Order: sequence, then C-alpha cells, then structure tokens
Amino acid sequence: MANHVNEFYAKFQKDVEKMKTMCPNTIGGFTAMFGKIMGEGSLSVKQKELIALAIAVAKSCNPCIRLHVQKCKASGATKEEIIEAASVAVMMAGGPAFTHIPEVIDAIEALEA
Repeated sequence: MANHVNEFYAKFQKDVEKMKTMCPNTIGGFTAMFGKIMGEGSLSVKQKELIALAIAVAKSCNPCIRLHVQKCKASGATKEEIIEAASVAVMMAGGPAFTHIPEVIDAIEALEA
C-alpha cells in the first residue's frame, strides 16, 4: 500500500501545478487561507494538523487524510499521536470514520518507508 500512497503524493504535486494554471484564484485563495490559519498561534502547527487529520477522517476524505498525515509527520507528530487523533475521529463519527483508519496507517507507512 505504501507505493499506492506515494503515487498519490507524486500525482497530487502535479495536480497542484495544473491547478495553479487552470484555477489560480482558487488555489491562491485556498493557500492564503491555509497559511494564515495553519501557522503557529495559540495552537501549535502539530496540534492544528492533528485536528485537521481527525476532521479528514470524520469527513471520509481520503486525499485529505493522506495530505494531513504527511503534514502531521512534518510537524513532528509521532505515529502514536496520529493514530490517537484518528481514533478520536472514530469516537465522534463512528463507523464511517473507523473504515478510514487504514488510510491513516497506509500514509504513515508510506512516509516511514
């Protein structure tokens, strides 16, 4: 599964480049908002990324899960913290979130490979 996740990361980077050309206002607006909200503040970047991951799991957003696991790892979150954040999402969102825990594990494993 790690290869499948790594293929996603590579493709997403190419997709972002396409979006910069095809919908610059959309990507520009989103990245500006992301930068303002997801930087250090009262909450650390790591805490914000763990929250974002939990929301991604609760909303069943596979691309969001993969991207926020990557950002969690980059912000210094441990595998255990990432799994715990995803588990909180299961507690809040139930079965649909539970079925997305393998996405979290696959992304962790791909980034640790």
